[in-house]
Amino acid sequence: MAFKSLLSVLFFGVVLSVVQPVTGWADENPGFSEWLMEFKKEALAKGISSTTLEQAFAGVEPVARIIELDRRQPEFTQTLQQYLDARVTKKRVAQGREKFRENRELLQQIESRYGVQGRFIVAFWGMETNYGRYTGGFNVIQAIATLAYDGRRSKFFRKQLLDALSILDEGHVSVEKMKGSWAGAMGQTQFMPSTFKAYAKDGDGDGRINIWESKADAFASAANYLSKVGWRHDQTWGREVELPENFDYGLIKERTRKTLAQWQELGVRRLYGKDLPKRDLSAFIVQPDGPGSRAFLAYPANYRAILNWNRSDKFAIAVGLLADAIVR
Repeated sequence: MAFKSLLSVLFFGVVLSVVQPVTGWADENPGFSEWLMEFKKEALAKGISSTTLEQAFAGVEPVARIIELDRRQPEFTQTLQQYLDARVTKKRVAQGREKFRENRELLQQIESRYGVQGRFIVAFWGMETNYGRYTGGFNVIQAIATLAYDGRRSKFFRKQLLDALSILDEGHVSVEKMKGSWAGAMGQTQFMPSTFKAYAKDGDGDGRINIWESKADAFASAANYLSKVGWRHDQTWGREVELPENFDYGLIKERTRKTLAQWQELGVRRLYGKDLPKRDLSAFIVQPDGPGSRAFLAYPANYRAILNWNRSDKFAIAVGLLADAIVR
């Protein structure tokens, strides 16, 4: 998630209906009008058209629900198994296989261009928006303006708001269709506006980048992002492993990287006691729930690329397992 670490729980907390301002909230915060006037001057100075500003901010005022959601983000307390049970379900795997088959030609084109395997694109798509079904119902401009005005993370969201306006100004999407999560993550890839500006691509060649409605644009954008943050086409993400009884758990840290042969010598095995692959690759061990729980060998390039999208080991493992299951 460039900036997806901020949004690690957003998809599963997305409100799917359009949210209206809560009556009285703006009256209790009369400074919003002055803030918005000052912000518009900055936007105009940075090249945003007056037409875009007029359309984007028509009727916009702070939304109390967004402030509430921002204040109440819970610490993530699910175990890995609970996380996987909720996200890498039989239904999601089956749908992923179907989507992979349906979009095979497009995915092959994307893989050829960006070097990211199609099964991973489908896995990210499934994890973020359940294959495009749930992309969020908040007005992105209103949501980000609320958070930019609020002050807790105003600098970050002010930048996101300027980028969102730039996306509108460039004609990629209309104000009405620029929907997303309560924190402004947009479209089938759930990109923040700054991520869109940096990595989004026109996959279907129509001159616009529409990650809301165009699968070609969404897939190309996701693949370009992963490619730019270091994805390796000749590798996978990692694999589940079994640790020996006498394993030194002090070795479980990202900076402890060993070759597969070295992990093999230490007694690490694939599931059911099978030997590790005989490839000259380095890897580190991830065990989110600590000793005695499920363990994984992670290949740094692609595992780190997934963490760049969303800085959660549980998310990264879920993406990897879903991608594996899609082509199994």
